[in-house]
Amino acid sequence: MVELKHVSVTYESTGVEALSDVNLTVEDGEFAFVIGRSGAGKSTLIKLLLKEIDANSGEVRVNGYNLTKMKKRKVPEFRRTIGVVFQDYRLIDTMTVYENIAFVLRVIDAPMKLIRKRVPYVISLVGLEGKADSYPSELSGGEQQRCALARALVNDPELLIADEPTGNVDPELAYELVELLQGINVCGTTILMVTHAHEMVRHFGGRIINISQGEVVFDEVIGGTDVEVE
Repeated sequence: MVELKHVSVTYESTGVEALSDVNLTVEDGEFAFVIGRSGAGKSTLIKLLLKEIDANSGEVRVNGYNLTKMKKRKVPEFRRTIGVVFQDYRLIDTMTVYENIAFVLRVIDAPMKLIRKRVPYVISLVGLEGKADSYPSELSGGEQQRCALARALVNDPELLIADEPTGNVDPELAYELVELLQGINVCGTTILMVTHAHEMVRHFGGRIINISQGEVVFDEVIGGTDVEVE
């Protein structure tokens, strides 16, 4: 579960209040879109949830961890419960699809038996069968994003944060990617998808969290296709 209670974040270097008295709860197994204009506070929210920054006030809890009181030595353990997909993929160019995904498990000293079982499974899950030995440069943008998604899923995270995952793919592939994320969500993974693609959000519907000027100004479940999102 993700829970923010009266959370505020002010960047000391600029004096900008990026989040202001935010209260937000995302239950286990939910799928929520997080929308808002550039500078609204979406990136700050992600950094909070990843324990990259700390709140100036309030309480942040993610996957059973109290981030407000967390010791530095516990951060790596906590982050293993979260998968992250970025807009720019962040794949390692010199590694194949298989190696990029397996790398996540190798850095935490996962048993080789688990790696050999888990990596092919997530490759199949995201529809990259036959691409395991391909390098990122040999993949399309959509395939690279699917590889990034598989990498985020390989450690079976409780929470998946997708940060503008459709930003570098064409509209048709973007919709396919969201459908893939929805399928993963059905299997039990909690998903927060940050996006500027309001038209796509209107198409799919679901829970919409709109952040504006550091505040949650809309948080509702809406129907899909033709419902307007401001």
